[in-house]
Amino acid sequence: MEKSQSNRNWIIVFVACFLGLMVDGMDLQMLSLTIPSLMEEFQITKTQAGIISTWSLVGMAVGGIIGGWLSDRFGRVRMATYMMIVFSVGTALLGLVQTYEQFIVVRFLSAIGIGAEYSIVTMLMAEYVPTKKRTTILGSLQAAYSVGYLVAALLAGAILPIYGWRPLYFISILPVALAIYIRFKIPEPQGWLEAKQQPKQFKKNEWLTIFKEPKTRAIFLFWIITSTFLQFGYYGVGTWLPTYIIEDLGFNFKTMTSYLVGSYTAMILGKILAGWLADRYGRRNVYILSGLLTAISLPVIYLYNTPGNIIILLTILGFLYGAQYGINSTYMSESFPTHIRGTAVGGAYNVGRFGAAIAPIIIGIIAEAQSIGFGLATLGIAYALSGIIPALFIREKMYDPFKNKENSLDNENENVSEDRVM
Repeated sequence: MEKSQSNRNWIIVFVACFLGLMVDGMDLQMLSLTIPSLMEEFQITKTQAGIISTWSLVGMAVGGIIGGWLSDRFGRVRMATYMMIVFSVGTALLGLVQTYEQFIVVRFLSAIGIGAEYSIVTMLMAEYVPTKKRTTILGSLQAAYSVGYLVAALLAGAILPIYGWRPLYFISILPVALAIYIRFKIPEPQGWLEAKQQPKQFKKNEWLTIFKEPKTRAIFLFWIITSTFLQFGYYGVGTWLPTYIIEDLGFNFKTMTSYLVGSYTAMILGKILAGWLADRYGRRNVYILSGLLTAISLPVIYLYNTPGNIIILLTILGFLYGAQYGINSTYMSESFPTHIRGTAVGGAYNVGRFGAAIAPIIIGIIAEAQSIGFGLATLGIAYALSGIIPALFIREKMYDPFKNKENSLDNENENVSEDRVM
């Protein structure tokens, strides 16, 4: 009976978190889909368009860092609710802005909520799911972002050519209802509640704890570097792929959205399959392979695309370039103990995002000098490095988010045989 209740609880949490990340992804992708329209309305260059995405990523980085810290202090569920309201209202307000500068400011503020929501929801789900199923479930959860991309592409195809880009952003107010449901229906995870009841550990400064322990400090720094390269590639591709299809390949907006629907559908499958494979063959092995295959696929698309094969190449790219995200949440979550997990994972991932924030600008500069396609091809280097660094420096299953007693740094030596896998 207790096991049945536990299973029901994490399934309910999964559905709520899935919907939360879906609208998170939808709001994020709207910017990429509206860049051509924004360039036309505000009369801006590709580099200036890249600056919008850069400020968006900076906002997401700020949100991810403070969101992880706030969730450690005040609760995963409570902060997930507040941040969902922030990004929903903020994104809807983008439909009202009148200038390029106003768009950047409002986008930066709404992006704080987007970044925080990702970090918090990932931690919330990791602490609910049993170890055996964790990567499969979290891989499926990461597919929610791709479902959000897919929904955004479908909405853009239906709305933007007829009504323009502004109504697309107004839709983002709807997730406020989901935020209210999560706040009142989802309980805080048991691991977080137990950690809160340990005054000595809980009141320690999480950042000092991370840097005080040599092993934790080293893993934290390696995750920052890995996250920088992963997000440099991921957001570089995500920002410029729609514009690449229109400007470099010469397709109209409707055709572009239909191609993206195919690519994002493949991404959903790629994330779920990556999570499933990681549970069976190892987080690190699948993570490395995904990064290297994506690194190869980007220059292949640039060099060998034709009108006849481009849809196939874009579908393969969609399957590959998000696959690491199907593993990333579990891999990172299992690198840190409970009482600093939100701070450490949110910090490493989002400090990395600061470094990756220049990717949209760099691709914009390359696009003006060469082409968008050439810029996307160079992102293969970032993806390759995102696979090589973990291969050399980051072990898997260092801590178990489902077992709070084995997550104490003070007890790490006692539990090494149970809690760590070399």
